[in-house]
Amino acid sequence: MKSESDILVDKSNKDQSFQDTLTTIQKLLTHENKTELIKYVEEMHNADLAEIIQNLDDDNRSKFILSIKDSFDPEILTYLNDSLRDDVIEKIDIKKLASDASELDVDDAVDVIEDLEVSDQETFLSSIPDSERKLIEEGLNYPEDSAGRLMQRKFIAVDNSWNVGNAIDYLRNETENLPEDFYDVYLVDKADKVTGIVPLGRLMSSKRDVILNKIQNNKTRTIKVLTDQEEVAYQFTKYAMVSAPVVDDQDSIIGSITVDDVVEVIEEEREEDILKLGGVGQTDIFEDLINTIKSRFSWLLVNLLTAIAASTVIIFFQASIEKVVALAVLMPIVASMGGNAGTQTMTVAVRALATKELTPTNAIKIVIKETFVGGINGIIFALIVGIISAYWFNDNLLGIIIASAMIINLVIAGLVGTLIPISLNKINIDPALASGVILTTITDVFGFLS
Repeated sequence: MKSESDILVDKSNKDQSFQDTLTTIQKLLTHENKTELIKYVEEMHNADLAEIIQNLDDDNRSKFILSIKDSFDPEILTYLNDSLRDDVIEKIDIKKLASDASELDVDDAVDVIEDLEVSDQETFLSSIPDSERKLIEEGLNYPEDSAGRLMQRKFIAVDNSWNVGNAIDYLRNETENLPEDFYDVYLVDKADKVTGIVPLGRLMSSKRDVILNKIQNNKTRTIKVLTDQEEVAYQFTKYAMVSAPVVDDQDSIIGSITVDDVVEVIEEEREEDILKLGGVGQTDIFEDLINTIKSRFSWLLVNLLTAIAASTVIIFFQASIEKVVALAVLMPIVASMGGNAGTQTMTVAVRALATKELTPTNAIKIVIKETFVGGINGIIFALIVGIISAYWFNDNLLGIIIASAMIINLVIAGLVGTLIPISLNKINIDPALASGVILTTITDVFGFLS
């Protein structure tokens, strides 16, 4: 006969869907079966454990964290949403967390500690070895979204006069100092300036007596330590890089960034742009009620004020609307179509600016193209709405007026949908954050005016 734990836990959990896994964990928590719970999750990847923590309700989340507290891997924190990370850390002994965190890569340790309270940061730093603490403190001194925060402090740099045999022997003898993952060997001169990069695969497949600079990459690309992480991601994508040396102001190597770090940045920046367009933050789904209300209130207030400003235009046409009631029905259609068309154009422009596909050299061409797109779509939809309006209200002149308004507003939408992000970007205002409000106001105003 099966025991209760056998019934609760499907032994073939490796093939379970995430929802099945979550359900099993919830059952184990309900039955307070801590031993079986620990056994069930012990082979799970830390990313999966983080996903479980994020999807449990508050009560079960607390139970789960306390159940795995003794074996909690700090790497789990690096996969968690920022707002949940604080909640999890509160339930774990900070000194134990610090001692376990010494096994993390320095960039991950920095990622964990930067969100702690000042008192917890001090406790954390005082509980780790001096060598690790120095590296973490150095990382915390760099700007939050810079290459300095991303880089790993462990990397492979060898004398550029060495041959393949020297490099391979060095790697074999320095196993304790090797980074957990690395893809390239950096060649440096006496001043620690990077002179070349040798891919690991090419190194291992070359003869021992070959000089390293004979097999280095044709181009040596380095990243300045203060470079913004978005620019780092752009360079990795553009040049198909798997790793890159990070250098200081004197061009001396101080770290390395690998593609796995950049993948996280690309995802983070993509999410950030999308969420900014909607006026919400990255942590909104996990924030408490009050903080979520606060974060969205300012955006909604700005929208309210701009909507009021746009609506005041209607006052100038109050007499006309009273005479032709149909205008009250049709004007919002024109404004809405302009807003939607402008949003499409703006989204494309914001994304193109982020990926550097939209630059000063091709900006005029893109603006003209999007304006023509708006005009052609405007003509098509003008015919549709004009015919419907004329038939609906039995007024051909009204149909012509609404059709003309549709064309004008969609042309304006295409024009400002590109000009607004370009202009904001030029004055160093994030176009993803501010474009939407301005665009909506303009298309609404022109929708009512036209």
